[in-house]
Amino acid sequence: MKTHKVGIIMNGVTGRMGTNQHLLRSIKAIIDQGGIKLGDSEVIIPDPILVGRSETKLAALAARAGVSRYTTNLDAALADPINQVYFDATLTGQRPIGVRKAIAAKKHLYCEKPTAVTSQEAMALYQEATAAGLKNGVVQDKLWLPGLLKLKYLIDTGFFGKILSVRGEFGYWVFTGEYDKLQRPSWNYKKEEDGGIIVDMLCHWRYVIDNLFGEIKSVSCLGATHIPQRWDEAGKPYKATADDSAYATFELHNGVICHFNSSWAVRVKRDDLLTLQVDGTHGSAVAGLRNCTAQHLSSTPRCTWNPDMDSPIKYNEGWNTVPTNDSFDNAFKVQWELFLKHVVTDSAFPWTLLQGAKGVQLAELGLKSWAERRWVDVPKIG
Repeated sequence: MKTHKVGIIMNGVTGRMGTNQHLLRSIKAIIDQGGIKLGDSEVIIPDPILVGRSETKLAALAARAGVSRYTTNLDAALADPINQVYFDATLTGQRPIGVRKAIAAKKHLYCEKPTAVTSQEAMALYQEATAAGLKNGVVQDKLWLPGLLKLKYLIDTGFFGKILSVRGEFGYWVFTGEYDKLQRPSWNYKKEEDGGIIVDMLCHWRYVIDNLFGEIKSVSCLGATHIPQRWDEAGKPYKATADDSAYATFELHNGVICHFNSSWAVRVKRDDLLTLQVDGTHGSAVAGLRNCTAQHLSSTPRCTWNPDMDSPIKYNEGWNTVPTNDSFDNAFKVQWELFLKHVVTDSAFPWTLLQGAKGVQLAELGLKSWAERRWVDVPKIG
């Protein structure tokens, strides 16, 4: 068995997403399964080194993950030829610093999103990495969610006919920290620390829309800070300076209208934390994180408006569950495997830092739309 051992510098993985999704559920899971098979005689084995500011946190996380290598010295990790890939899950404002060091060290790049604070810098990182001949990618995890894969299957097989509109509902109640334990870090609600749901979620909606529904022509976005005061990890109150909710409408070049509500100040009365309803001339579907239900034109009930009597139609009963005809792995892990295959074998990997720059661009234009209270066109980049 030929083994390709790939050293991966994992910077910033002591944070929530870095620990859970990238280290434990992706890299550790790949190692535990025996690596990524390239046929019967070849395998890729990740060899991570954890990088961060706190040696105590790194040591505890390394022990938890069964990882032998960790350091607080990023420069030393970059200088080690064993390490071929640099992964960045640090704070958005710090990301370009680490990425540029990695470019100088000739390491392939894989980054969380947003890839930078501004689209100009995000685009510059892509151009610099490409000019250096380095393979690069950005996390676009929702493309591999089972619910969205089932939705894509319906799209690809023509189930919808002509797609008319998409309605996205995302979010949940994030406790303020006054009485209950936080589910999200306090920096998410501080503009001065690059927080805000528009910056966070419009990057996601960009790649979801681009890959499933079409190219975005223009955006109208309204943000809000519904909860003006929160409490940090130390229990101290602070003013929330970043938006905790966003109401965005996207016009696509193909005529499809997409509207996404995103909020950390909403209580969930739907099937999942994220639901996408797609309506078309021949049918509709609603996808969550893992499941998808559909209603064909032939089984669509004839609705009549009459508020003076209880509805005779049980609306939820008219939808059929899209079957699970495949096995689905963790979405982050799936993309990690694709990227590592790209590094070792030069297989296709279209989710480059250019796509990351497009996500930052849309978030930037969403903020502009909110500030100027108008529709904003989305120019092509790249």
